[in-house]
Amino acid sequence: MDLHYLEVTELADLLRRRQITSVEVTRALLDRIDSLDGRLASYVRTLHSDALRAAEAADADIASGRYRGLLHGVPLGVKDLFWVKDVPAAAGTMIHRDFVPDEDATAVARLKEAGAIVLGKLQLTEGAYSDRHPAVTPPKNPWNEAYWPGISSSGSAVATAAGLCFGSLASDTGGSIRWPCSATGLTGIKPAWGRVSRFGVFELAASLDHVGPIARSAADVAAILAAIAGPDDNDPTTIAEQFPVGPASTEAGIRGLRLGIDARWNSADVDPSVQHVLDEAQYVFGALGADVIQVVAPDVTQAVIDWAPACALEAAVAHRSTYPSRKDEYGPVLASVLDAGHAIAAVDYQAIRVRRMQLRGRFAHQFRSIDMLLMPVQPFGPLTLAEINALGTRPDLILKLQRYTAPFDLTGHPTVVLPGGFSEQGLPIGFQLAGRCETTLLRAAIAFQRQTAWHKRHPIP
Repeated sequence: MDLHYLEVTELADLLRRRQITSVEVTRALLDRIDSLDGRLASYVRTLHSDALRAAEAADADIASGRYRGLLHGVPLGVKDLFWVKDVPAAAGTMIHRDFVPDEDATAVARLKEAGAIVLGKLQLTEGAYSDRHPAVTPPKNPWNEAYWPGISSSGSAVATAAGLCFGSLASDTGGSIRWPCSATGLTGIKPAWGRVSRFGVFELAASLDHVGPIARSAADVAAILAAIAGPDDNDPTTIAEQFPVGPASTEAGIRGLRLGIDARWNSADVDPSVQHVLDEAQYVFGALGADVIQVVAPDVTQAVIDWAPACALEAAVAHRSTYPSRKDEYGPVLASVLDAGHAIAAVDYQAIRVRRMQLRGRFAHQFRSIDMLLMPVQPFGPLTLAEINALGTRPDLILKLQRYTAPFDLTGHPTVVLPGGFSEQGLPIGFQLAGRCETTLLRAAIAFQRQTAWHKRHPIP
């Protein structure tokens, strides 16, 4: 297998046994970025010198017996809304293009503590909302440049899928880990809200923003999540308990786990290619010993409608120091969202909050009778860029796109996304598992990928 497409767990074994050095791996990926990323546009910038110095230090530690674990010496990428000390962090905007933080985001600091190598900063949409700033070149889907690479975490997904890093940090407010993973054949997790610190991460909508990893396999995602999760005094909204993810908790198999299927929700106005992926996934989980249970999921129709005004109001709060005072520096899409946020009445927002609490409770009650819920990432097959551009004139299609993602940003429940098949055009199609516990979802994801090989297919040599 090509070095650049090794999984984190495979590379970690080579590094630990000193069959390859971190410097060799880091140089190889920097060369690959130089060769391919002029076309793919996934990186805002690479940290060439810093990455090589960190790789040299990792090699020295490993040679001296100071091995820190699976991420030690492994090159990863970081979405450009995470602070990296002394490195510009524009968050896809022009308004922040000159901002240089004097400390690392907590998630970045924890990656470094684990010995990971930060290769560079990855491109995103403006402020992590739905569209890029007009001055920013959008990342290209390495499977087919005419197709959508997902939304704000698209740079993280494109770089990981194309072998330009071994995994990446990303964020999800309405679907921005799950859509890019599905579009590029990757595995990712939107952890429970508060599981990973948001300190040092540019805010889009504080109560909706989730920080999580993107990688090639569920085992890799588990390794990265284990490094970055946990309470943080700098972010009082983090979950107070330590996060006990590890091999013992994620590799136990899934016999006896209860897999919920809402056949009506999963098939209503869902493309046949997506339905086929769900049917095949259900079969694999059943063969692995999961108990398949027919359920009726809570109605999310109003929740999907509520997501946009909730996000807009919270985004207006996040940008209040620069908007509307510097409106001319914003792109048209984000500006229109902030205007909408300023226009929302307090009583309307309170009604949204109450409905949101009720939805969270309904799913929490459902997850008492099942361990996980299987569903699409999106009801469409892979979308072309032309189709995505047309969504802006079709609000009904936007709501359809968000049907399976936005509700779990509103409730804060964790979801994992996995590749489960391909379209007739050769584009990846993913599916989701949602539940109350990341460890259970990762157990199921790892078991699924031991029996399937969708995650081992790659877009370019």
